Amino acid sequence: MAVNMDTSQTSERRSDSPPVKAATPWLESLTIGQVLRETAGKFPNHDAVVFCSPDWRWSWSEFDHEVDRTARALLAIGLKRGDHFGVWATNVPEWVLLQFATARIGVILVTINPSYRTSELAYAVRQADLRGLALIDKFKSTDFFASLREAIPELASHSPGTLASPQFPKLKWVITLRGDSLEGTISWQEFLAMSETVSSQNLEQAEREVQCTDPINIQYTSGTTGVPKGAMLSHRNILLNAYYAGLCQQLSCDDRICIPVPLYHCFGCVLGTLCSVVHGATMVFPGESFHAGAALQAIETERCTAVYGVPTMFIAMLEHAHYHERRLTTLRTGIMAGSPCPIELMKRVTGEMGASQMTIGYGQTEASPLITQTRTEDSLELRVGTIGRPLPGIEAKIIDPATGCELEDGQSGELCSRGHNVMLGYFQLPEKTVEAIDPQGWLHTGDLALRETNGYYRITGRLRDLIIRGGENISPREIEEVLYQHSSVQDVQIIGVPDRKFGEAVMAWVHIREGNTASEDDLKNFCKERLAYFKVPHYWKFVNVFPTTVTGKIQKFKMREVSIEELGLRDIADIQTA
Repeated sequence: MAVNMDTSQTSERRSDSPPVKAATPWLESLTIGQVLRETAGKFPNHDAVVFCSPDWRWSWSEFDHEVDRTARALLAIGLKRGDHFGVWATNVPEWVLLQFATARIGVILVTINPSYRTSELAYAVRQADLRGLALIDKFKSTDFFASLREAIPELASHSPGTLASPQFPKLKWVITLRGDSLEGTISWQEFLAMSETVSSQNLEQAEREVQCTDPINIQYTSGTTGVPKGAMLSHRNILLNAYYAGLCQQLSCDDRICIPVPLYHCFGCVLGTLCSVVHGATMVFPGESFHAGAALQAIETERCTAVYGVPTMFIAMLEHAHYHERRLTTLRTGIMAGSPCPIELMKRVTGEMGASQMTIGYGQTEASPLITQTRTEDSLELRVGTIGRPLPGIEAKIIDPATGCELEDGQSGELCSRGHNVMLGYFQLPEKTVEAIDPQGWLHTGDLALRETNGYYRITGRLRDLIIRGGENISPREIEEVLYQHSSVQDVQIIGVPDRKFGEAVMAWVHIREGNTASEDDLKNFCKERLAYFKVPHYWKFVNVFPTTVTGKIQKFKMREVSIEELGLRDIADIQTA
């Protein structure tokens, strides 16, 4: 469908005045596929996608063409609107192609954390009802193929497209993005070759059936239930979030965004890729995963004007051995999000690093992901001391968690959000959806915050039992349930403690059964075999009792205070954050 892109804001984005708030964004009723077509038509020869290692570049016209070819290949293997397709990979070019190709024909993309171990992969494939899965072979110490064989042993005895697994009844196709051939799968090149069997007319027909309100992503997020939940997001959810996130940074087609954050996360595939497509900015990927040196090199050589990251990434870049050798003079803006930002870090990023218009974003996967964001024209005081104000079209309020009543400015309570950002719900978990979104449409974040009189918000704590390590949400319950499987563990409690690098680190308090023995290394190795690396506890404390209330309820806040003192973390705990 052809539309006219509203360019009335472009000339004003670079001015000192606040970003223009369009009453109706030009992409309001469009799908992701339609937005990409518009951008490719407007900036055909501009750089669209740059992968620094290996060197892989597309203009917007070339990228649009490759997305079409990938979409036709998806149609060729029988996928259609509403089917689910998973990607289990690091930041590789094929990931981006599959993101936009699935969206073009209405296939729901399921993003799978590349750090998942076998049991976590199996859960996602089964719970999300995947019909297809694409994966890489290996990365660092992770053997993706070995995990796949272990999770789906039937794959080896079936030809591609005929898989019949009792555990995964919907799964038919597995595509290997690189590496040696794997029984029961097809390679990426074989997959693309199948696109020749589907006409452009077939593709156009598939595109016409897609609606902007359709679900298009299932993104897994950890909560307090012990297992990840798949947040369903629509085209409209994530396009509007990307549009306003870019507006808060005053992005235009002249910008080049360094994206070292993972694509499986909203930070990468909404604020990164979609934000680029919506505003015509170039997306630059330094490597498959974050490396401070590679990110700094990408900013310099690709002349990036924006950079994204969680606080730990910015700390790593500033402390890199070759940081002072890099010319970062093109940097202007970006987004720092994922976990609380130390105020001194923000001052260094906006000062010595040169990103004077860096913004702070706050949100969660269920909110597509941003709820609030600071603006480039905000004072440094606001950008280092708050999480900003709600994006246009989004409401926020602070409520008393006990009564549900709205609180006055300056009072701390649960932050709730309502608007175009709120997810459609959790896939196949209606009871959890009702817990998260109330009958009036308010998403309950589980975070404690207060609103200042100027309309800006500050996070004051956390209502839910959740650990945030370097931007990764970790459910203590999930780790506890794994450790309960160990024969020597009688009881265990998982808490988060302050960490200078990651914001929080995971700590386990363990009660060993009488007559049994288990060392820290024993339990750590047990976890490593069953959990993604970032969930494995860093600190361990062996106890016979846990602090409790008079009614026997375990007091994790007391455990945290004891741990802070015993581990000598008081100075880190006292670091001021936005």
